Amino acid sequence: MHNGGVTESKTYGDGLAVVTVTYSPGKTLDRFLDTLEKATEREVSVVLADNGSVDGVPEKAAAEREAVHFVPTGGNLGYGGGVNAGVATLGDEVGWIVVANPDLEWDPGSLDALLEVAQRWPRGGAFGPLIREPDGSVYPSARLLPSLGRGIGHAVFGKIWPGNPWTRSYRQEKAAPTERTVGWLSGSCLLLRRAAFDSVAGFDDRYFMYFEDVDLGDRLGRAGWLNVYAPSASVMHIGGASTSKASERMLSAHHTSAYRYLADRHRGLLWKPVLAAVKLGLAVRLKVETRG
Repeated sequence: MHNGGVTESKTYGDGLAVVTVTYSPGKTLDRFLDTLEKATEREVSVVLADNGSVDGVPEKAAAEREAVHFVPTGGNLGYGGGVNAGVATLGDEVGWIVVANPDLEWDPGSLDALLEVAQRWPRGGAFGPLIREPDGSVYPSARLLPSLGRGIGHAVFGKIWPGNPWTRSYRQEKAAPTERTVGWLSGSCLLLRRAAFDSVAGFDDRYFMYFEDVDLGDRLGRAGWLNVYAPSASVMHIGGASTSKASERMLSAHHTSAYRYLADRHRGLLWKPVLAAVKLGLAVRLKVETRG
């Protein structure tokens, strides 16, 4: 399992930077940047870690907005790899990093609310806001870590029996939106203490798409940091409800990453039959999700 090979601790300033990974983001990027201006009263720089956009939108945004910086990553590195490349360009004055999808809209004051929560949790490494979907429903962004038992149950029954106990336990959908520690937080919007991010060497870039946030939350916890759900801050994720439109390639990537996460943490002959059951369950689920 990638453990990040804990890096030397640095002393960082109190500066704030937002890193978003762009890949032909279209018109959503302007809304992201416009609403960000009202999300905090602090000065904030924005890094567009670009994984190969062809629509010209990130370059245009950087040219027109003084605090926005276009940073080509050199290829399509995936989400975690793109974030890592963007963070690598930040100076030591930046002690707080916001990782967010470019199809996000910020509520007024939401970023300041996240920072306020962070002051109450000195061992907090990652802080996640309440995330709404476009229809107003709350996305289950604060979850338990996926154990093998929950992983198999969720993998096999998640689509054919949505109310199964393993999926409900994993997604924590019925949990009240209260400030609390959790296993992991959605990478679609995260405030990260840079010292914590550094301590685990950032995202594991073997996860091209999906589960990089689950893996990060687990490694932060193992390193002694807390993942804190902070629903006093809220945002809207435009793309959060689009699973029904996901391509077979994206769904396959999701299941590959899910298997990698569990296999990394359960090595040896003893676990092979169990992991084989997980792989089978994920294959069945992929067929169900892409049928028709």
